[in-house]
Amino acid sequence: MRSRHLMFHSLTFASLVAGSGSVGLGCASEAILTTDHLPVRRVIVYRNGVAYFERGGKVDSGEVRFKMKQTEVGDFLATLAVMEKGGSSVRAAAFPLDRDEPEAGDIPSDDVDQATAPKHDLTPEEKAAAADRKRGLRTVVLSLDGKEHDLEVGYVAASPVWRPSYRLVVHPDGAADLQAWGIVENLSGEDWKGVRLSLIAGSPLAFQTDLGTPMIPTRPTVTDVGEVVMAVPHGETSLAQEPAPLSTPAPASIVATPTADRDEPEAPKTIGGAARALHRKKSPAHAAAAGPAAPGGAGFRDGRGVVAEAAASANFAPSPPQPPPVVPSGPRDLRSLAAIAAEGGSTRYDLPTEVNVPDRSATMVMLLSRPVPGEALFLYSPDGGVGDSESHPFRVARFANKTGGVLERGPIAVFEDGSFLGQGLVDPLPDNATATVPFALERSIAVDVDRKWNEIGERVAKIENGELTVERDQVRQTKYRVRNGGDKLAKVLIKHIRERGARLTTPPPDTDDNVGTGTALVPTKVAPHATAELVVDERTPTPRRVDWFTPLAANAMKALMADPGAPRDLLAKLGAAWKVRDEIVEKNDALYKATSGLTGLLESAEETRKNLRAIEKNRMADALRATLTQRLTETSNKIDVLTKQKVEIDSKLAELHVRFKESLRDLSYVSPPTTRP
Repeated sequence: MRSRHLMFHSLTFASLVAGSGSVGLGCASEAILTTDHLPVRRVIVYRNGVAYFERGGKVDSGEVRFKMKQTEVGDFLATLAVMEKGGSSVRAAAFPLDRDEPEAGDIPSDDVDQATAPKHDLTPEEKAAAADRKRGLRTVVLSLDGKEHDLEVGYVAASPVWRPSYRLVVHPDGAADLQAWGIVENLSGEDWKGVRLSLIAGSPLAFQTDLGTPMIPTRPTVTDVGEVVMAVPHGETSLAQEPAPLSTPAPASIVATPTADRDEPEAPKTIGGAARALHRKKSPAHAAAAGPAAPGGAGFRDGRGVVAEAAASANFAPSPPQPPPVVPSGPRDLRSLAAIAAEGGSTRYDLPTEVNVPDRSATMVMLLSRPVPGEALFLYSPDGGVGDSESHPFRVARFANKTGGVLERGPIAVFEDGSFLGQGLVDPLPDNATATVPFALERSIAVDVDRKWNEIGERVAKIENGELTVERDQVRQTKYRVRNGGDKLAKVLIKHIRERGARLTTPPPDTDDNVGTGTALVPTKVAPHATAELVVDERTPTPRRVDWFTPLAANAMKALMADPGAPRDLLAKLGAAWKVRDEIVEKNDALYKATSGLTGLLESAEETRKNLRAIEKNRMADALRATLTQRLTETSNKIDVLTKQKVEIDSKLAELHVRFKESLRDLSYVSPPTTRP
C-alpha cells in the first residue's frame, strides 16, 4: 500500500450527475443515510461500489438517530463502528422490523376500513415516523447515557465508484509527463462539506447483507424412535500430552483489569475477547470486572478502535459498578479501519486539503503529476473491430508506470509537440509495469505476414522401464515484412500471438514476452521508404516413445552422450548398453543380407526346377538337363550355407536382445529443462 498526497486542483461539476442521479442508486433526491447530530467528516471511496463514511461531533442527548433506506440497513449494521474518546457510551443499537400488519400511527390508505384506523390524533413524532415509512426509510437508534460525548461513527454504504482519467505528454527524448485525475460523484443525498477525501485504487471484499430483515431458520424435527441402537458408536482417542504451563505472561498490548478472583485474567478487550467473555462462566467477582460494557450487554471494544454493538434487552439487570482500570485507555480513532481496508487495495490517494462535494455533483481532483519514461511509436496488433488493422499498425503511446502505485483502468489523452494525438484506454497497470495504448491507425506503414511449420531436433526426454522417450520440436516460424512509406524512421512493435505451450527461440533484443496474456511484443526498426523482415521462431516440445533401434533414437542418444552435463554413471551404463545395441544392429544387417540372399536362392532353385520339369521328356535336351541339374545342386548347397548362417544369427540375436534388456533394466533418466535448447 502506498499513499499519494498530491492534489493541485479540484473541479466540481454539478451537471455531470444531475441527469443520472437515478442510475444504480435509485432516486438521488432521497438521502441514503442521514442524521442531525453527526456531520460527515471523512469519505473513502473504493472501486467496488461502496464508500466508507466517518461522522463525528459532540453529542449530549440520550440517543442518536440515523435515517436510511431499507436497502442500506444491512450494510450499516454489518459495518457500524462506534467510538467515543476515552470510552464507549453506547448502550444499544435498535432498528424496526418490517411486519405485515399495520402499526399504530400508520396513515390509513383509501381502501382501509376507517373503523380500524386510529381514533386519536397523531403526535408529531408519529407523523414523522409514518412519513418516513411511506418514503421507505428506516431509523436506527443508538442509545446513549444522556451525557456529553465526543462521538465518532464509521460505516460502509453504497456509492458510485470513483473513475480515473489520465493525460500523457510525450517528449522526443524518451520521456513523458503523466497526470492522473480522479472523478468522485456524490449521490448520497446530502452535501459533503469540508470532508477529508481519500480514493482507493483497489476493491476490498464487500458484499450486501440482510441484517435488517428477521430470519427464522428451519429447525429439525425430533421424534422418539425407542431404545434401538441404529449404528455402532465410535469412540474418541486422545493422545497423551505434556501439561500446559500454569501461567503465561500476557502480551504487552493487552492491559489487564484487576478482579476479585486473580486465578483467571480478564480476556483481551477485542471483539473476539469480549465474545469469549460472554460465554465464560463467571463468578460474581468476575462479572463485576468484566470490562466497561454498559447495561444490556451493549459494548464490545477493542484497543484498535473497533466496536461491535449488540442489541439491548430490558430484562437484563444492570451490572455492578466497574472498578477503575489500572492504565487509562487512550483516545480511539476510526482511521485504523480505513487503513486496514486500504491494505486490500493497491494504492491510496489522500487529498491533503478538505474538499466540498455538493449533493448530485461530481468533483474532479488531480491525484498525481510526474515525469515517466514514455515514447510515441507504432504497434501492429490486428483487431477485428478496426478495419485495415490486419495490414496497418496503430499509432501508440508507450509509457512505464513509475508512480509507485497502481493505475486503475481509465481513458487517457495523448499529446506531443503541443498537439493532441488521440485518446486511448489504459488497463489496470501495476507499479513498474509498461502500458502500450493505441489511439490511431497509421496507413503509411504496411505489414505482411507469412507462416510455415516444421519438425526438427531429437533429444532424450526420459528412460524408464527399458522404454525410450524422445522429444522433438514442432517449429512455427512467422515472418513479418514491414514496409515504411513515410519520411521518418519508424519503430514498430509487432504484437505476436503466442503458440500455446511454445517457447521463443532467440527472440530479437528488447522483446517483451507476456506469458500471462499469450502475446509477445517484438520490436523492429524500418528506415524511410524501406522494407524490414522479422522472423519469430517458436518451438513446442513434443515427446513420443520410439524404438531403440531407429535412427531417431540413435541421434537422440548421440546428443545425450555428447552432453557435458549428463550424469557420468548414466553415460557409463548407456555406453555398455549401446555396444550391445550396435552389435544387435550389426547382426540385424547380417541377418537381412542372409535372408535376402536365401530368398533369392530359393526363387532361383524353384525356377530351375520348373525348367527341369519342362524338359524332362525331351531327349534332345540332355546337355541342358545336365547343366540345370548342376546349377540346382550348387544353389541347394548355397541355400544350406545361408540357412545355417541365418539360424546362427537368429540364435545370437536372441542372446543379444536378452543382454540389451538386462542392461536397460536399471536405467532411469529424466531430462531436466536446462538441457533443452
